[in-house]
Amino acid sequence: MQNARIAIVGAGLAGLYAAYSLEKKGIKDHVILEAREILGGRIASTIHSGGKPDVSGVVGFDLGPSWFWPAFQTDMARLVDELELETFQQFETGDMLLERSSNQPPERTRGYVNSPPSMRIAGGMYSLIDALYQRLDPARVVTGQTVRSLRISEPSIELLSEDAQGQTVSYSADHVLLAMPPRLVESQLTFSPALPDELARQWQATDTWMAPHAKYIAVFDQPFWREQGLSGEARSAVGPMVEIHDASTPDGKAALFGFLGVPSDVRSRVSEEELITACRTQFVRLFGSQAENPEAEFIKDWAKEIYTATDTDQRSSGDHPMPALSPSSGAWADRLTGIGSEWSREFTGYLAGAIDAVNRGLEHKKLNPSG
Repeated sequence: MQNARIAIVGAGLAGLYAAYSLEKKGIKDHVILEAREILGGRIASTIHSGGKPDVSGVVGFDLGPSWFWPAFQTDMARLVDELELETFQQFETGDMLLERSSNQPPERTRGYVNSPPSMRIAGGMYSLIDALYQRLDPARVVTGQTVRSLRISEPSIELLSEDAQGQTVSYSADHVLLAMPPRLVESQLTFSPALPDELARQWQATDTWMAPHAKYIAVFDQPFWREQGLSGEARSAVGPMVEIHDASTPDGKAALFGFLGVPSDVRSRVSEEELITACRTQFVRLFGSQAENPEAEFIKDWAKEIYTATDTDQRSSGDHPMPALSPSSGAWADRLTGIGSEWSREFTGYLAGAIDAVNRGLEHKKLNPSG
């Protein structure tokens, strides 16, 4: 059995930022357990994706969240500055397109500019994950470890995880930080003794952000739509994508991305190649023949990610209640703390929500070097 004062389950933004924050507090006795072989959770990059075709040297385009808003997400902005990451403003100059009906051509209209502006990180959001990881002891970040159960074994908590070969590994910790969505915690982890009924119901009822969604990205040699006076933004009632944006990078790599409006259960009955073809066809319909031959194409269907989505997420209600951080009474009181983005008070589901939830969780636990 491997021992640590604090076990962090999940190595997405919340898990890595929690470890980073603990280190700053002088707490180095911790371990991060991540089921995936790749860090980042719902922050995912085309760098780790099998594009069609692959493009060597392509900087990371975001397959998950892309934006943050420093003007009001101040803790997130402070972290980005602290990590010395370069940022740039989302391109929104020009007209946008509206596709109201398959019987009508796209309508060109004045573009919408966010105020305060949406900001992106150079190299993609995965740069944030890389920067945090570089500041941690890699020996304390263990990938390919799927935590299956938590059991109180006084005076500690025993965590049983399974590696890719199906071998069981045991960890012992005084406190567990749950850096994963509440619904995933309740659905995929076994607790002994069981969590309080009301808390379990609450966590199960909390929808997971990104879980029902899919995102398509096409990479081009030039942002040709800008030459047409277009911002790259579009809204469509035709689909398959309902919301489209410019995903180009400051180094000149051009790209467009869109969120699919096709329900996850329908997507599951269609091949990835068919979805990609339909998305490409929509780009041609909107932006012209120059969109016919992208350098690379990527699609990320988060509903297929077993470490993000559950069957319940396929029927997402869109509700995001404020789940309790931890059990208030019983055997698990003061032993578990939820720090995933869904536990945020202000920015539920957003990148800044992970930062807020971690800060809130560590304050709730009042962790310090001595106890």
